Amino acid sequence: MKRHLSRDPIMKRLVRQYELEELEKKKNLFSALTYEIIGQQLSGKVARVIHSRFLDLFPKKKFPQPKDVLELSDKRIRSCGCSWAKVKYLKSLAQCIASGQLNLKSLYRVSDEAAREQLLRVKGIGPWTAEMFLIFSLHRPDIFSVGDLGLRSAVSRLYKVRKDDLKKIEKISERWKPFRSFACRYLWESIDNK
Repeated sequence: MKRHLSRDPIMKRLVRQYELEELEKKKNLFSALTYEIIGQQLSGKVARVIHSRFLDLFPKKKFPQPKDVLELSDKRIRSCGCSWAKVKYLKSLAQCIASGQLNLKSLYRVSDEAAREQLLRVKGIGPWTAEMFLIFSLHRPDIFSVGDLGLRSAVSRLYKVRKDDLKKIEKISERWKPFRSFACRYLWESIDNK
């Protein structure tokens, strides 16, 4: 993977400069997806705090089941810091899983595009959330999130393109196939450590 990414001189510099930590295997995909929903448009630090408060709503469980989330009042979920929209999204996710409309474990066995399509059927899960879940929870190696402002900013700065030129950014990302998820992580490192 490093050798492949290093064919791109700019990415080669990032590969030499940063060491990526191994991604932790997610024991509970429902928990991971609730984290991605809660984290929409928030910094990682704020998302972690709110997700921790969300988990504290279920003191007797390591992590709630979808039915546990459905049994909570919207106000109770809102009290942990979630917006009203995210309360609806969390309930929508729980309902989709409880009804069998979404089987998270089956996502391991399908293509990236099929997994993405299944996730996008859930109200409140858009392309960015689906892509973050594919990268960080399912550990898919070749996902690039052109909708991520941080990635666009990093590519803009490093490759001297406008951050709103999505076609050009997408074209640049083609160089990194089939390891675009790793390229994303190097690009995020370049932002966090600049």
